[in-house]
Amino acid sequence: MKQYGLIGKVLIHSFSKKFFTEKFEKEGIDAKYDLFELPSIEEFKKLVEEKELYGLNVTIPYKELVIPFLDELDPTAEGIGAVNTIKFIRDSKGCRLKGFNTDIIGFRDSIKPLLRDVHEKALVLGTGGASKAVCYALEQMGLEYKYVSRTARPDAFTYAELNEEIMSEYLVVVNTSPLGMFPNVDSAPDIPYEYLSEDHLLYDLVYNPENTKFCQLGKAQGAVTKSGLDMLHGQAVAAWKIWNE
Repeated sequence: MKQYGLIGKVLIHSFSKKFFTEKFEKEGIDAKYDLFELPSIEEFKKLVEEKELYGLNVTIPYKELVIPFLDELDPTAEGIGAVNTIKFIRDSKGCRLKGFNTDIIGFRDSIKPLLRDVHEKALVLGTGGASKAVCYALEQMGLEYKYVSRTARPDAFTYAELNEEIMSEYLVVVNTSPLGMFPNVDSAPDIPYEYLSEDHLLYDLVYNPENTKFCQLGKAQGAVTKSGLDMLHGQAVAAWKIWNE
């Protein structure tokens, strides 16, 4: 039985085990998928040594921190600077770990049908590993983007700087932070929701709960909203193809 899994710091929110377990049962695949909570990325090496793994997904906060532990990167993952999928390549030379990024596939394929001509610029809330894949995808689709960060940096607005003028210019807002994720379902990014309109598209990478506070506040202003559930499924299917190609 082949072993797959997900690494992250806190995984109580994750649907990945359910998704893959159901997939394995439905398709008669002799494999299992477990959640591996790592208090620090230094525990990664121990996990790899103790388990005979064939593939891992990577989530917050290790999408960037795991890279030094890998033997090589796929060109897309290298370009993004973040990894969410690891393939264990076993051959006569031993075992090599190669990093990929399927977040870009899941995000791009799920947001593309919602984009309209007015959607030329995007605000990306958060600056972690997931935000890098989102920005990479936005650039591929021809959208300008700007990060929104809690601290000042040259390539970002701070949350305090967001005003009516900025919100009317940037009609796509993507939350890549964990704010609103189960069990902290009453939290949401601190943006001026009163300036949202029917032209706005709010995309939340959080998928548990599916209707986050961020999405609820957007809907109240008439904005189109989308949770990260389809992105989760899309990136998971892409990861499975990588592990088995």
